[in-house]
Amino acid sequence: MSGRPPTRGVTGERSPGGVPSCMPSAIEVHALSKRFGPVRAVEQLTFEVPEGRVTGFLGPNGSGKTTTLRMLLGLVSATAGTATFGGRRYVDLEHPIRHVGAVLEATSFHPSRRAEDHLKSVAIGAGIPLSRVEETLDLVGLSDVGRRRVGKFSLGMRQRLQLATALLGDPEILILDEPANGLDPQGIQWLRTFIRYQASLGHAVLVSSHLLSEMEETVDDVVIVSHGQLVLQTTLAELATRAGTSTGMRIRTPEVARLTAALAAVPVAWRQVAADTLVIDAATPEWFGPFAAQHQIVLYELVHERGSLEDVFLSLTHGFDAADPANMGGGQAGHAPMPGGPT
Repeated sequence: MSGRPPTRGVTGERSPGGVPSCMPSAIEVHALSKRFGPVRAVEQLTFEVPEGRVTGFLGPNGSGKTTTLRMLLGLVSATAGTATFGGRRYVDLEHPIRHVGAVLEATSFHPSRRAEDHLKSVAIGAGIPLSRVEETLDLVGLSDVGRRRVGKFSLGMRQRLQLATALLGDPEILILDEPANGLDPQGIQWLRTFIRYQASLGHAVLVSSHLLSEMEETVDDVVIVSHGQLVLQTTLAELATRAGTSTGMRIRTPEVARLTAALAAVPVAWRQVAADTLVIDAATPEWFGPFAAQHQIVLYELVHERGSLEDVFLSLTHGFDAADPANMGGGQAGHAPMPGGPT
C-alpha cells in the first residue's frame, strides 16, 4: 500500500463548525438529535467532514458516536435535524455503496462462508463487477486468504474483511466505527497507513474512537462529543497548540500534608493524584523550587510536565473527574495567579 498522506493543518478561513472553508464538505450534520424515550442520546449535534482529510469522531463510551453514525447511514431515524452526504440523505443516494463505505462495530459474517464468497454476494447484490472482489482483497492485504472460511479468521483479519466490504463500491467517503478495537500494535499501524492512504486519494474518512491517543497519528481534524453534544471541532494542529500551552509540576513528597497546607495560602490550583503525589497546574520549576525550599519540604521527585493531547481530550469531555477518584474533592481552583508564580 502506498501513497503520501496530505499535509496536516490546512490554513485558511474556518466555518463555524471549525472546518477549513476552502475544503468542500463530504458530510454535513446539522442540529442532529436522537431520543430513546426519556434518554437524549444525541442533542443538537452539528459538524462537517471535509474531503481529502481524516476526521476523528471522538468521545467517551456512551457519548452518542455510534448512534450518530447509524443516523448518518439511515439505520436509526433522527428525532430532529439532518445528516447528509453532499446535501443528500443516505437513503436518497442512487447507489449508496458507490458513495459511502461503512464499517460499524456490530458487523458480522457467516463463519462457514469464504471471504471471497462473502464479497461476491455483496458485489452481486449491488451490481458491482466481480473483478472488484480481488481488487479489494488486495487493498486490505487478504489476497492470500480469500478462499479461507471467515470462521477461521482472527479479529484483525475480520476487521480487514469489513474494510474490503466497505471498499467494494470504490466510495469517496468512508465511515469507520472504532476500527482499532481488538487490534494488536501491528494491526493498528496497518490501519493508520490504510486510513492515510484513503485520504491521500481525496476521500473523506470519518473514524470514531473513544481514545484520542489511538487516533492522534492518523487524523487531520477532530470532532469531540460528550453526552451527545458537540464539545469542539478543530484541526489536530490547533488541538496540539492548546495542549502545548498546558503545563504543570508533578511533585512526589513524603510530606503531602505540609505541602497542601502551604499551597492553601497561595492562589494556585492543585490536585492529589496518588498518596504521595500532587500535580500543581501551570506551575514552573522557577516558582516551585524556591517555594519548596522556603517551606523546607522534602521532595522525592519533581517533574515539569507539558500537557498532552489526551489531557486536553479528557478535560474537554470531563473524563479526568470520571476516571480518577483521587481527583474528587481535592485541590483548589479559580484563583488568579500570583505575581511571578504559576500563570
